[in-house]
Amino acid sequence: MTEIHQIRAFNRTVTRRLGVLNEKYLGRDRPLAESRLLFEIGPEGAEVRELRARLGLDSGFLSRMLRTLEHRGLAATGPRPHGDGRVRFARLTRSGRTELRRLNALSDGLAQSMLTPLSGDQARRLVAAMSEVERLLRASSVEIAPAAPSSPDSQRCLDQYFAELARRFHGGYSRSLDGAAEVRDFVPPEGSLLIARLFGAPIGCGGIRTLTRGVAEIKRMWIAPSARGLGIGRRLLQQLEQFARHHECRTIRLDTNESLGEALRLYRSSGYREIERYNDNPYAHHWFEKAL
Repeated sequence: MTEIHQIRAFNRTVTRRLGVLNEKYLGRDRPLAESRLLFEIGPEGAEVRELRARLGLDSGFLSRMLRTLEHRGLAATGPRPHGDGRVRFARLTRSGRTELRRLNALSDGLAQSMLTPLSGDQARRLVAAMSEVERLLRASSVEIAPAAPSSPDSQRCLDQYFAELARRFHGGYSRSLDGAAEVRDFVPPEGSLLIARLFGAPIGCGGIRTLTRGVAEIKRMWIAPSARGLGIGRRLLQQLEQFARHHECRTIRLDTNESLGEALRLYRSSGYREIERYNDNPYAHHWFEKAL
């Protein structure tokens, strides 16, 4: 319970110091939630469904906040310009962009007020601690769940996965030459594709398929560069292993390219041992196996 009490004490201190309990956040005529919505819409605008996922709000609450901003002349919603007209799009008005600049200046001032009373060493420690807390909170916010391989999130992750292979492999990468693990291989009950999401946005994937009776293979492990270092790859690997156990697989295999050093370190530190080649993947240099 000591850890729980510490987190609750931290939350109370932060909310008070940031002034988020004040109905007029940063001295403006609105609470924090509405000011945050202005920030998330930003100068470029944003799809309403993206705002909902990014902020973790239900449709009704978000709609009410957007109507409030519209009533004050700060925002407008309508069809997405130059795209699918069925998609609702929020943008800031000229007054809204001016207000956003004021909020950013006031936020900078609030941040400076936290540093000014501290010594140089204290300020550096505070910023370093905040950076670490932010990183760990992002890690704890990642959700991993199965998804249909044909879903938009799955396709987005797989497209980025293949694009990264093309950049990193010596001589490039061609899906036609690979020829292994089509998306249909990751459809239950013979396989599964897991998608990792951070605040609703897909930031990683990993697939598993049945090779032979009792033997499964992991493929298409990928984490977005912006989310690396949060332990997501290890979590994905563990959940894929759980799938294999649930389907009575005794062995897991996988292969990887020599240029993917972080993948090699992950597999070796997770109990996978190198074995002889077990497939004809032209891009593989290392083959691994783990007994469950």
